[in-house]
Amino acid sequence: MVVTNEKSVSEAIKYRRSVRVFKNVPIDEQKVKECIQLAALAPTSSNMQLWEFYHVVSPEMIRQIATASFNQNAAKTAQQLVVVVARKDLWRKRVQSNIDYLKNQYGNKPESDYSKREKFALNYYQKIIPSLYFDFLGIIGMIKFITFQIIGLFRPIYRQARQSDMRIVAQKSAGLAAQNFMISMAAINYDTCPMEGFDSLRIKKLLHLPARSEINMILGCGIRDENGVYGERFRIPFEEIYFKK
Repeated sequence: MVVTNEKSVSEAIKYRRSVRVFKNVPIDEQKVKECIQLAALAPTSSNMQLWEFYHVVSPEMIRQIATASFNQNAAKTAQQLVVVVARKDLWRKRVQSNIDYLKNQYGNKPESDYSKREKFALNYYQKIIPSLYFDFLGIIGMIKFITFQIIGLFRPIYRQARQSDMRIVAQKSAGLAAQNFMISMAAINYDTCPMEGFDSLRIKKLLHLPARSEINMILGCGIRDENGVYGERFRIPFEEIYFKK
């Protein structure tokens, strides 16, 4: 989708840096939108796609979000912003979307005509996923957690079944999408900076987000200033983090 002079994946990963200061040079809204479309192709747990992306191009909105982000340079000098939002609260809607998609793929035939594999796939979204995401004041989640720990004494079992666990699942998927976006931007020589320092309540009000949504990160977008990258890249020696078993 994004055109001309693209870097390879390896080149884009090496080029990407967290840019703290952007040049006062406009960037193409359509190209940024195309990178968001690529972000939405990221892997996501059970294909639930519990994310939303808010593409902020209004200078006034950027200014207000920068203020709520403590006026850090990566927000204040950004030409555009992308706010990645985790939406665990949309799990019922996303489950139904997957069910509708599967039934359409199977030819919208009577359930009695489904193959064993097709029944398994539908059962996954009709029963298993709801059993993981449904909760009531955290009580059901804790019951599931304790039950699964007991079963786990005798056989392997999925143990993360509390509200907090499913929240982490949604945040991990949103983070994968954000990484897709940043690498896609780097491939076309656009720069980004992922930010976690902000007043989430104020920004949710600015974007009219529901209370149960959660901002995963805010991404400043633009073209790096000569002094926009603060120093050489530092990484822990690979030997300290790589373990072959």
